[in-house]
Amino acid sequence: MRRFVNVLFLALGACMPEQESTSTNERSPIEGTWQLLSAENITGEDTVFTDYTKGMKGIKMINQNYFAFFQHDLNKGTDSLNTKYGSGSGSYSYMDGHYIENLEYCTARQWEGNTFEFELTIKGDTLIQEGKERIEELGVDRIIRETYVKLK
Repeated sequence: MRRFVNVLFLALGACMPEQESTSTNERSPIEGTWQLLSAENITGEDTVFTDYTKGMKGIKMINQNYFAFFQHDLNKGTDSLNTKYGSGSGSYSYMDGHYIENLEYCTARQWEGNTFEFELTIKGDTLIQEGKERIEELGVDRIIRETYVKLK
């Protein structure tokens, strides 16, 4: 009887149409943990360059569906940088270099609920993110260019 049941299940399995897998094991090249090296903020004619390798550290983590970033100064808010701590997270979409962040959580609460569009370029272990940040209510209208290196 047991043998008959096993044969029956094998036969039924052979008759069932093959299903396509909805997920792939391939990871997007943007997935991973990235360390922020530098940022340029361009507002009108003014450009502010920040070197995140001196006195500060920034990390961006990207998985299949969400991104998160964390930034802080390395002196625990006790020096002239007074950057202390900032973070944010949310969902994103990415296709052919076009990256859209939906900022759902942020220590700067007035930034929450905004969407930002960027172009990403990956060269080896370096990711360059460039786009426009615009929040009318806050008077924010600038181009940002951030450079990251992938952490192993």
